[in-house]
Amino acid sequence: MDETVHIPMFPLAILPLPGELVPLHIFEPRYRQLLQDAETNDVTFGIYFSHEINQVKLGSLMRLDSIIKRYAGGESDIIVKCEDVFNMDKLALTYKSKMYPGADVRFHQVDLNRMPSLTLYELFLEYLKNRNINQYSTHFTVYQIACELSLDLNDRYKFLRLPHDKHDQFLLNRIRYQLHLLSSEARSKDVYHLN
Repeated sequence: MDETVHIPMFPLAILPLPGELVPLHIFEPRYRQLLQDAETNDVTFGIYFSHEINQVKLGSLMRLDSIIKRYAGGESDIIVKCEDVFNMDKLALTYKSKMYPGADVRFHQVDLNRMPSLTLYELFLEYLKNRNINQYSTHFTVYQIACELSLDLNDRYKFLRLPHDKHDQFLLNRIRYQLHLLSSEARSKDVYHLN
């Protein structure tokens, strides 16, 4: 994470997790230019997490996955995929000679294929079963599990700030909490049914 790289930047109040697919609606001229560069030159770009809790200047490295719809006025609905996480050092109003911003960043170089511990994996399967999700991939990576848990912005931020060896424990705690909520919900349905 030591080398600094200058990349195109798109500040937004979202924090995509590695491997996550994110829909975006592109309408500003500068980001339409960024989309054109991403489409024609396979340019990756950063989504800087523009939020008051982001004290360490985290962001997500994104790559264009697909264009869903193009509008007559030049707007587009797209899907982008998170490939890495970074810390931003310096934000510039423009990237090289482009209209869109750029930034100096240091990548975390996450392993998108990192497998969870057996304990986390088994508890996650129990979680899926409790949510009546029966059709799924046979193998989940740590980041796929994190994406499936619908973590809020605070939890996403905490998760990405943790050292990699602490990710499993963080996700175990979140799954246990979600299972507790699901169990409480089931019990309350039984109580109301009896009345």
